[in-house]
Amino acid sequence: MTTTSAAAAARATVYGHPRQGPDRELKKAVEGYWKGRVDADALRATAAELRRATWQSLAEAGVGEVPTGDFSYYDHVLDTTVMVGAIPARHRDAVAADALDGYFAMARGTQDVAPLEMTKWFDTNYHYLVPELGPDTVFTADSAKQVAELTEALALGLTARPVLVGPVTYLLLAKPAPGVAADFDPITLLDRLLPVYAEVLADLRAAGAEWVQLDEPALVQDRTPAELNAAGRAYRDLGALTDRPRLLVASYFDRLGEALPVLAKAPVDGLALDFTGPAAANLDALAAAGGLPGKRLVAGVVDGRNIWVNDLAHSLSVLGTLLGLADRVDVSASCSLLHVPLDTAPERDIDPQILRWLAFARQKTAEVVTLAKGLARGTDTIAAELAANRADLASREQSPLTHDPAVRARAAAVTETDARRGQPYAERVTAQRARLGLPLLPTTTVGSFPQTPQLRTARADLRAGRTGTAEYEERIRAEIQEVISFQEKTGLDVLVHGEAERNDMVQYFAEQLTGYLATQHGWVQSYGTRYVRPPILAGDISRPEPMTVRWTTYAQSLSDRPVKGMLTGPVTMLAWSFVRDDQPLGDTARQVALALRDEVNDLEAAGTSVIQVDEPALRETLPLRAADRPAYLAWATEAFRLTTSGVRPDTQVHTHMCYAEFGDIVAAIDDLDADVISLEAARSHMQVARELAAHGYPREAGPGVYDIHSPRVPSVEEAAGLLRAGLGAIPAERLWVNPDCGLKTRAWPETRASLENLVAAARRVRAELG
Repeated sequence: MTTTSAAAAARATVYGHPRQGPDRELKKAVEGYWKGRVDADALRATAAELRRATWQSLAEAGVGEVPTGDFSYYDHVLDTTVMVGAIPARHRDAVAADALDGYFAMARGTQDVAPLEMTKWFDTNYHYLVPELGPDTVFTADSAKQVAELTEALALGLTARPVLVGPVTYLLLAKPAPGVAADFDPITLLDRLLPVYAEVLADLRAAGAEWVQLDEPALVQDRTPAELNAAGRAYRDLGALTDRPRLLVASYFDRLGEALPVLAKAPVDGLALDFTGPAAANLDALAAAGGLPGKRLVAGVVDGRNIWVNDLAHSLSVLGTLLGLADRVDVSASCSLLHVPLDTAPERDIDPQILRWLAFARQKTAEVVTLAKGLARGTDTIAAELAANRADLASREQSPLTHDPAVRARAAAVTETDARRGQPYAERVTAQRARLGLPLLPTTTVGSFPQTPQLRTARADLRAGRTGTAEYEERIRAEIQEVISFQEKTGLDVLVHGEAERNDMVQYFAEQLTGYLATQHGWVQSYGTRYVRPPILAGDISRPEPMTVRWTTYAQSLSDRPVKGMLTGPVTMLAWSFVRDDQPLGDTARQVALALRDEVNDLEAAGTSVIQVDEPALRETLPLRAADRPAYLAWATEAFRLTTSGVRPDTQVHTHMCYAEFGDIVAAIDDLDADVISLEAARSHMQVARELAAHGYPREAGPGVYDIHSPRVPSVEEAAGLLRAGLGAIPAERLWVNPDCGLKTRAWPETRASLENLVAAARRVRAELG
């Protein structure tokens, strides 16, 4: 096909779309099902209507090929586990008895059975459920969900492309099942898994699929020769099948590197590649590899992970270059639009001028359609869109919001000394223990307590003007009193105020810092039915006034025990926001760190003896390629130390991390120089404690003994058993006892019972230590 005909054939597509619906209908239906208010038929009907509405809106926008299979009640990796029949033994009876209840049992656990482990999907804030595999795993095909959703879309008269997690990525994301040797490598199961994928592909072809997309984002990471050979073998075998649709292999989030020629040479029918951010390197690499002669290329030129308007002229230039490298070039976002909010239209509180800078899923879809139209029919057909886009880009570049000379001067003046505490840990720990007087195995929580419906209603009433500030603040005082009283009665040693006043651990601070924008409807799925509204980091950052001192000081006035000041760290403020793309991330992190440093110093001046600066996103934001990591870790750890280094030696600095693979960053955790770190460890069976020990981590640590992402109440003996396992890696004088994470998503009854058991477990193990 010539370049001209390749352009004329171009059409728009996307890999996936937000699942929740405009008013988070899916969240409400699923949670209603869990509570018994919604039956299974009603839940399925809601899901079917959301899928229909999504596909029709995409088609009406001009998308020529809609995705199916990306919808999920909870998680698309869990859906893949069901599709390949890799149900853990402990869940098989539940799945056999009721497929839907068994599915949610794998996701959330039950009182008697633990759920699958959960961790981050590459370097995003989306959490997936980790497959558990072993040498005895038997895969069986179950394509019912994939076939049913394709059939629904085809019945609407749409051209549809099922999207599946690819077999190589599925195995590379998996872990050894409980009881399986830790060195078991799931990729050894590839030859056993491929026939199952072949069966699913045949089922989809029989149901009418012309194309099927197999997502292989794991191949953008550094891979061993054996793993690359496995990828080559997988797509040689799948490509050789006769009973299959045409295969489109997709990869995103970074450059493919050495995996690109492996996929380009495979006997598949097309590749879908990311050409945004660091993945822009795919353009030169594809040219160097000789392109994709005779194959389809889906070009991800619209950033699917951030919310800034696309530079349409630049994207058209990239697309023009790609036309000569493939038989057919289609236009898409760089990855699934799952990672951005649905629509900017409902945002009434953002300045209309600034709103022009933003593109959520529906706006990104429109950008993809515009680019496909311009590519196929010529730029004259999109002249108005190009002119408006140029004006939007210029408006943002020239805005005073994005440039504050005072903020930039302060950040430029930072020195290495500013980002180091004045005393080594060995000296600080003596001063802190003398000041705090804590027992062996001190107990605490990570920060938040349940956000009850009444509390959320009070916050909504305040926003809507249905209640006054004085009435609302009295409600917050009462909530803090209850939280402090409960912790004292339960016997916790270091208390928290519970964060009743906070809507979200990032948004709460963003709303009080200059340079941030908050949305009202910008919901993004974090995991399951947990949705967050990431704020938008649009300009230079500063802190006009204290943000947490008032409520922390009030809580401390209610107790003689230490109450932690609770802040969100600079890296997490970036990771869980939509960050600006017009300056290096390290520069933005330094601005945020200086704003938080002012808060830390004010907390200490108010008498706070323990200050926790949470950095759960430190590992999440780690670049996918090892070559890019040292530069990232240098500015990320500096930002944390800059936030915390201004306090006295007897002020104890805590940090917290959860739901990530910490073994990759233990040296960086050490470099944070926090006095105490609390970490998620319950689902991963104290793995992180062993990783800290192997590194020789010298400070205090609290690997979690209570999995807060499950409604299960851990027994005293279960928590004690995890605590004993922690003691196998961390000495008792340096071991803390705490949950995995904050408690805001839990209900009060399970929170009370779980924390009472946690304290009882700590006392039991203290007694055992003599």
